[in-house]
Amino acid sequence: MSDFVVGINPVKETLLHSERRLLELWVVREKQNERLAELVSLAERKQVKTRFVERRDIQRLAGQVPHQGVLLKVAAFIFSDLDKVVSEWKNTDEPAFFLLLDGITDPHNFGAMLRSAELAGCQAVIVAKDRSCPVTAVVEKTAAGALSHIPLCQVVNLTRTIEELKKNGIWCYGLAGDEGSSDLFATDLRGNIALIVGSEGRGVRPNVRNHCDGLLAIPMRGKLDSLNASVAVGIALFEVLKQNR
Repeated sequence: MSDFVVGINPVKETLLHSERRLLELWVVREKQNERLAELVSLAERKQVKTRFVERRDIQRLAGQVPHQGVLLKVAAFIFSDLDKVVSEWKNTDEPAFFLLLDGITDPHNFGAMLRSAELAGCQAVIVAKDRSCPVTAVVEKTAAGALSHIPLCQVVNLTRTIEELKKNGIWCYGLAGDEGSSDLFATDLRGNIALIVGSEGRGVRPNVRNHCDGLLAIPMRGKLDSLNASVAVGIALFEVLKQNR
């Protein structure tokens, strides 16, 4: 089984940092610009075969994803083991920082959240096996290479995972806009933190909320009642980062 990564930056990050097996680089046959030539050179150094193809050949696999004339075939995505990630964190002096996604199915939101989580310094992103977006070319493109740097873990039961994190001294907060939620910016988020984020439509499911240590809301002054899910995640992640600097 194989997947593919498209776009200059995602392909470059994958060539440089991914632990996935690199199968073949496809590049448009027309005259190369400097950035595509750099990828061809990098693939050669990594001993990855390069195939020069027509633009339509890449378009056929990339679909609606902007490909910038390049596609990298890689081995199928393998999720990281959460127990190993937690064990590795315990051997550091860093505070825990995890992002749990409950029912995120939109690939653009998923990719954007992965990118924000990596930039904010999360040790891992955790998704449920069911009701979650798969790792697709759109996700890889939107994540802009983040999956080459941050573990993505898949679990069978999100609530059980929350309880296990809490046993390891990690405070678990659900991001919600409900009345009664605590102000994100007024809450002490120093130390070991896990943020749980739900889908844009449904939010964090009731059963998952019941296992959270608390619920957080982003204060807003406008007339609209909600933010895009990935924007909300970015704000919350960097508030945690700010408080733990």
